[in-house]
Amino acid sequence: MNVIKTAIEGVVIIEPRIFKDTRGYFFESFSQKEFDEKVYPVTFVQDNESMSSYGVMRGLHFQRPPYSQAKLVRCVKGAVLDVAVDIRKGSPTYGQHVSVELSEDNHLQIFIPKGFAHGFSVLSETAVFQYKCDEFYHPEAEGGISILDDSLHIDWHIPTDRAIISEKDTKHTHLKDYESPFYY
Repeated sequence: MNVIKTAIEGVVIIEPRIFKDTRGYFFESFSQKEFDEKVYPVTFVQDNESMSSYGVMRGLHFQRPPYSQAKLVRCVKGAVLDVAVDIRKGSPTYGQHVSVELSEDNHLQIFIPKGFAHGFSVLSETAVFQYKCDEFYHPEAEGGISILDDSLHIDWHIPTDRAIISEKDTKHTHLKDYESPFYY
C-alpha cells in the first residue's frame, strides 16, 4: 500500500496495490501489520457500512472523549467526497480540512485520527460507504459540527438545492461556537 500524506499531519490517504488481469482485480483492503508500520498502530473494533443516494450529506460527526474514534474509511460502490476537519485545540491546522474523492474505481481510503470531525457527500447515484473504527459507538458521546458551516470553506460538490441532510445534522453548531474537548 502507498501512504499519501495530506496537508494535515496524521490524516493520510491509502492507495492499495491493485492487481488486474482479464478476470478482474484483486487488492488487499487492510493489513494490520502494514497499517501499524506505515500509518499508525491502531486496533479497529467495529466496522460500519451505510448506503446513500446522490446528494446525501452526512456529518460532520465525531465522538467525544473518552470514546473518541479514529476511522479508516472507503467507498465500495459509487463515489463520495470525504472530508476530515481538524477540531483539536492548539493545532496549527485547527479548523482546516482535508477532502478526497473516494470511489469504487480509485479504491482509495482515508485514515482520520481522533480529534477530527468527519463527513461525506454522495456524488454518484448511490454509494456504499464502509468505515473501521477503533472505538465502539457510544450514543452519549456523539458530537457534530454543522456540515453547512461556511467558515470551513468546504466545497461539497453538491448544489445546495440538491443536498439531502438529516434533521439532526442541520442542528449541529458552527465550529466558532463549539468548545472542543480535543487537544493537539
